[in-house]
Amino acid sequence: MDAFTPAQTTELVSRIGAKKARMRIDKMFVNSFLGGALISFGCALALSTNSSPWFQTNAPGLIRTISAMVFPVGLIMVVLTGADLFTSYCMYSVVALLHRRCSVLDLLKTWVVSFFGNLAGALFFMAISDGGTFESGDYKDEALAFAKTKCVTPEWHQIFLKGILCNWLVCMAVFLALSSREVISKIVAIWFPVMCFVGLGTDHVIANMYFIPLAIFLGAPKPLTVGYYIWKSMIPSLLGNIVGGGLFTGVVYWYLFLAGEEVEIHFDTQPLDTAVYEQGGPLEHQITATGAGTGYSAREQKGGADTIPHSGNNGVSGFAKDFHARHFKKSNSASESSA
Repeated sequence: MDAFTPAQTTELVSRIGAKKARMRIDKMFVNSFLGGALISFGCALALSTNSSPWFQTNAPGLIRTISAMVFPVGLIMVVLTGADLFTSYCMYSVVALLHRRCSVLDLLKTWVVSFFGNLAGALFFMAISDGGTFESGDYKDEALAFAKTKCVTPEWHQIFLKGILCNWLVCMAVFLALSSREVISKIVAIWFPVMCFVGLGTDHVIANMYFIPLAIFLGAPKPLTVGYYIWKSMIPSLLGNIVGGGLFTGVVYWYLFLAGEEVEIHFDTQPLDTAVYEQGGPLEHQITATGAGTGYSAREQKGGADTIPHSGNNGVSGFAKDFHARHFKKSNSASESSA
């Protein structure tokens, strides 16, 4: 099976959390802004798909499932473009902190900046995407009804509990995507856990930054106001997402695979310094009948120890180099954030 093991994936989560903690705040904010906007594409598509009165009356479970099937496009774009989501940081930063690769201050910085960057991106997308799609008819009715089911109908503790389930699944989607080596596997790995959290009606604090402000903008009746939304939906879903991502994925997988352990990733130790080496198996220099070379030996290649075989231009694996173990030495104390 061509994938990182769970232990190796958890080690990657730790390194990613440490790398993100070092990102400049302005870049982190812009990247989080993009994350909020990209996830909102999936929100808008799911809400549009849900605007089906006949299905809502006669087959509500079916239309919810169909809507859940299209929602993952948002998280797929986020993960594959490297954009930032607060909900992913709940896992990344917690594992890096426990692994002594970042400090509590680093964790708080990444959480605060990503949260408000996501909020800005979601509100921006909500504003510019309002081309009349949800301003009338069944689409408006669904936007208002959906926000009511998210914010008004459930109790505070119910939203908190659904927030736990939500980010447990979201972080599992990100975790599985990290364990995959190529794009199609990453997409499939993201699709099903995200489909599950949407189909179960759980609460994602960033997704709700699109759904509920849209309803308020469309003139939702009381009690749905900005203050009500912050208290009744944003706060409990935020806390639930922190527990689901930080505890049920971050703490658990750190304890299982990294606590008291040193985990090596193959692209750290193989001569080519890239996951491509492990993926393709041992590379041997072969000569065809015409005398043309069909491969590179790890010892004979001319491009140096870091080049990717058959890249055509002696390319270097950016992922392998960025997350090589030499960049992520553990600190002697949890308060030290430098690697």
